[in-house]
Amino acid sequence: MLDLLWPKSLLGLDIGSSSLKAVQLKELKAGFELELFDQLQIPPNLITDNTVADSQKLAESIKELIKKAKIKTKNVVISVSGHSSVIIKRITLPDMTEEVLNENIRYEAEQYVPFGIDDVNLDYQILGAAEEQGQIDVILVAVKKDVLNTYLSAVKEAGLNPVIVDVDAFTLENMYEANYQAEESKSIALLNIGASNTTINILKKGISAFTRDSSIGSKNHTEALMSEFSIPYEAAQQIKAGMTVSGITPEKAELVLTGVSEEIVMEINHSLEFFSDSPEMEPIEELMLGGGGALVKGFKEMLSERTGLPVTLLNPFKNIKIPKSFDAGYIESIAPIAAIAVGLALRRIGDR
Repeated sequence: MLDLLWPKSLLGLDIGSSSLKAVQLKELKAGFELELFDQLQIPPNLITDNTVADSQKLAESIKELIKKAKIKTKNVVISVSGHSSVIIKRITLPDMTEEVLNENIRYEAEQYVPFGIDDVNLDYQILGAAEEQGQIDVILVAVKKDVLNTYLSAVKEAGLNPVIVDVDAFTLENMYEANYQAEESKSIALLNIGASNTTINILKKGISAFTRDSSIGSKNHTEALMSEFSIPYEAAQQIKAGMTVSGITPEKAELVLTGVSEEIVMEINHSLEFFSDSPEMEPIEELMLGGGGALVKGFKEMLSERTGLPVTLLNPFKNIKIPKSFDAGYIESIAPIAAIAVGLALRRIGDR
């Protein structure tokens, strides 16, 4: 979204509300090879509603990950999301050159952005000619400066150099393009169930047609387990990961997880129905699922049952070479949670 410098090597750093994920890729003559993958849990409530509560503490967690993963690269790509701080709109405008649009984008954005135009960072991308002659389709992105600046401050304080800032919905699309063959006749929905945010990007003919962030995610699973069984955060995370905790049967834990999954699936279904009800939109034919919530027992199956659509777990390493130095079984088991981090690591300066 924002190209700030011009580095040679980039690290994808996914700053989630429950963990940090770092990915670095080596570009080969044909494709990419995984150079680095690591993750680190961060303190609960450090990031709430996609807003950093304590920039200094976040910087300390990033430093801890740098040390743990032995990260050498300073140049980093991060992303932001959130229904209340990030606005993504697909708009149609009279045909004009990029130069002319660049001069008029602030005026155009004022009609769609519910914040003061001086309080946001703006970016856009021309998608091409619209269906109506003499018009163009444009993706407009606005991010609240105060929210973005807290992330940038933490990253810089940790000694890293933020060179690109993206948004989660587009990192999913970037990851998908690198690993899957887009079918132009097919509309698919990319979903990432994070801890406190669910991101949806619906691709029509391989191009983003609809995006939405919902403030519900797998953190709700954690909090429900903590409340139901009076257990600490760490124990609840263990149960979500499929481990057993003394005094809690798997059957009781699964009952709690299923109840929360119902709520998340219902929210996703509402978003999908909103898209499908638009007269110019084609029916969605497949859901592709990433994020930590994708790994909660029974979630994938429930989503398929409730939507009536096939659901596939995203594999962001599908077309990426995995060296023997990595535990291939581990990489495969955690692949869905790395969807955004891989999308970030794939970015290159000058991309649009």
